[in-house]
Amino acid sequence: MTVTIRTLVGASLVLALTGAASAETTITVATVNNGDMIRMQRLMPDFYAQHPDIKVNWVTLEENVLRQRVTTDIASKGGQYDVLTIGNYEVPIWAKQGWLLALDNLGADYKQADLLPQVAAALTVDSKLYAVPFYAESSMLMYRTDLLEKAGLKMPENPDWDFITTAAAKMTDKAAGVYGICLRGKAGWGENMAFITTMNNTMGGSWFDMQWKPQFDGAEWKKTLSTYLDLMGKYGPPGASSNGFNENLALFQTGKCGMWIDATVAASFISDPKESKVADKVGFAPTPTRAGGSNHGNWLWSWNLGIPASTKKADAARTFVAWATSPAYLKLVAEKEGIANVPPGTRTSLYENPEYLKVAPFAKMTLTAIQSANTAHPSDKPVPYTGGQFVAIPEFQAIGTAVGQQFSAALAGKATVDQALAAAQTLTAREMTRAGYPK
Repeated sequence: MTVTIRTLVGASLVLALTGAASAETTITVATVNNGDMIRMQRLMPDFYAQHPDIKVNWVTLEENVLRQRVTTDIASKGGQYDVLTIGNYEVPIWAKQGWLLALDNLGADYKQADLLPQVAAALTVDSKLYAVPFYAESSMLMYRTDLLEKAGLKMPENPDWDFITTAAAKMTDKAAGVYGICLRGKAGWGENMAFITTMNNTMGGSWFDMQWKPQFDGAEWKKTLSTYLDLMGKYGPPGASSNGFNENLALFQTGKCGMWIDATVAASFISDPKESKVADKVGFAPTPTRAGGSNHGNWLWSWNLGIPASTKKADAARTFVAWATSPAYLKLVAEKEGIANVPPGTRTSLYENPEYLKVAPFAKMTLTAIQSANTAHPSDKPVPYTGGQFVAIPEFQAIGTAVGQQFSAALAGKATVDQALAAAQTLTAREMTRAGYPK
C-alpha cells in the first residue's frame, strides 16, 4: 500500500519527495509560506529518519490562497489534503461541523499540558483538542531604535497613535528609501483586516453592536480608517495595498521601515543577523492604543496543524502532526537553527528556559502580548461576538475579505474614507441579513 501526505505551504506548490524510496505511506500537507513552515521543510530528514515508512508531499501557498483552498476542500469533503495548516478562527467552527479529527492522544512524550493555556483553549471544543499549534502569536510594535533616537524620541511604555504619527513623520526619509511605518495593505480577512480590525478595537470601536448591526457608520471606524490611510499615505512605502505580512517583513529586514505593527512571530526574523540587516537595531513595544485608552487590541492567533475527517491516512497524518508540534521538534530547531528561532508561543516551558530568554529579547513581550489578548471582550463596547482580529462567526471569512477589498482600494487611492466605509456598511448589513442575523 502506498500512502501520500501532502502539505499546503503558501505561495507555490512544492512536492517534497525526499522520503525514502521504500516509503509505504505518502501524506499531503497543506501549509502557508511563512518562514517557520519553510524551515520545517528543511528539517524533514529528521522526520524521515524516525519514520521511513511515511513520505510527505508539501503544498505551500500564500495565506489567502491557502485559506480558500483548504476551506473549499474540507467543506466539500474533497480529501485532497491529509494535514491542514489552519488558524484558531477555523478550528472551533470546523470542529463543531465534524470536519476535523480530535487530537487528544499524541503520545506520552508530547506533553500536552505544556501547551500555553490561552493557545490550547482556542483549539479546544468539548474538552478535546481539534488541532495543535505549530506556532502562536499576538501582535506588537517593532521599531528601529537607531531611527527613533535620531528623531530625538523615546518609545513610551504604552505608545498611542498620536505618538506613532509623530514618530512616523520624523523617521521617514523617502530620499533614502526609509519609510516611517509599514502596515498591512493586502486585502483579506486575515491580511489587512487582521490589523485594521484590531486598530479599530484600540479606537473603542466594534464590528457589530449587540443587535448585530454593522458599525462602519460610527465615529470610531472613521477615526480608524482616517488614521490608517493618513499614516500610510504620508509615511508608508509605495504600493502598500499589495503588502501583507511577508512583504512587510522583507521591507523591515532590509532597513526600509521605521516601525511595523504586526505579528510577534516576526521578531525572531528581524532580530536574526543572518536574515536582517537591522538585527542589532530593533526594539519592541505594545501595540498602540488611542490617547488615554487602555485597549491595545493585541490579537491572539495560532497557525495549527489539523487533520480533516475525510483523510484515509489518519495514522500517518497523526504521526506527522505529533512530530511537527512536539517538544522534540523545538529542540531540533534549537540545535539546527539556534534556540532564538524555535517556533514561538506554544509551550510554557520555552518561556521558562533561561537559554531562550537570554538570546530572544522579544520573548517576554511576546508572552505578555499573548497572555493579555482579550479575545472574549475584544471591544470596549458590549459586543455579541468573540475574536480579536476577527469575528468568530462562519460568515466573517467572506465578509471580512470583502470589507478588506474596500479598504485596500482606499489605500490605493481608488476610494475616499467615506466611500469605503459606506460600502463596508452596506455589504456587511446585506450579508448579515442574508445569513439570518440577529439569530
